[in-house]
Amino acid sequence: MLSTLKREIQVVFERDPAARSVLEVIFCYPGFHAIIHHRIAHFLYCRKLYFLARMVSHINRFLTGIEIHPGARIGQGLFIDHGSGIVIGETAEIGDNATLYQGVTLGGTGKEKGKRHPTIGNNVTISAGAKVLGAISVGDNVKIGGGSVVLKAVPSGCTVVGVPGRIVVRDGARVENGKIEVDLEHHLLPDPIADTLAAMQAKIDELEQKLARLEREEKDDAGVQYPKQKKRRNIAIGSA
Repeated sequence: MLSTLKREIQVVFERDPAARSVLEVIFCYPGFHAIIHHRIAHFLYCRKLYFLARMVSHINRFLTGIEIHPGARIGQGLFIDHGSGIVIGETAEIGDNATLYQGVTLGGTGKEKGKRHPTIGNNVTISAGAKVLGAISVGDNVKIGGGSVVLKAVPSGCTVVGVPGRIVVRDGARVENGKIEVDLEHHLLPDPIADTLAAMQAKIDELEQKLARLEREEKDDAGVQYPKQKKRRNIAIGSA
């Protein structure tokens, strides 16, 4: 248990530059509190002490604003930053070194029994407000953009953005000195919708330029033809 506490405290210092002291982390970080409470609740749940497990989970939610079902399986090194509003369902599974921001939901779809929540791989970052729904798998080294809704499986090394989530292939987590560096740049994500709108705007600009050029050419042609028609008319009158 002591080694688990040390690991969870170390995770906070690794990923939150605002952390200043061990005491601050222990007493003032709801994400840290939520994980410790969940470890206790999951311990009770695995021993079929379901009521006690749910009570610990309920107290955890009341104190932190983070709801983690005691049946959820969470690996080592989970970091919850500004975790208010996070919901993690009963059959959800989270790998090692994952990062969740506020408002994330790992939820189910429907009332089916059995596995109905997502499985999250290692080194995954899920940004604020993102929803991952259903018994789908998210591979290792994946980033999910803020506000995205993921309904289909995501291969490893990808980035997902949008509603519904669209996959944009990117490099996986960086490795330096033999150690995986957790990528927290969740704000530097591609935006396929904005790219599409920009491409449409560029096409509209191109069409407007072509139309303007055709109108100028038509006016120029009309200006050249008009004197010729007038000259022919004068000649015809003179001959008459």
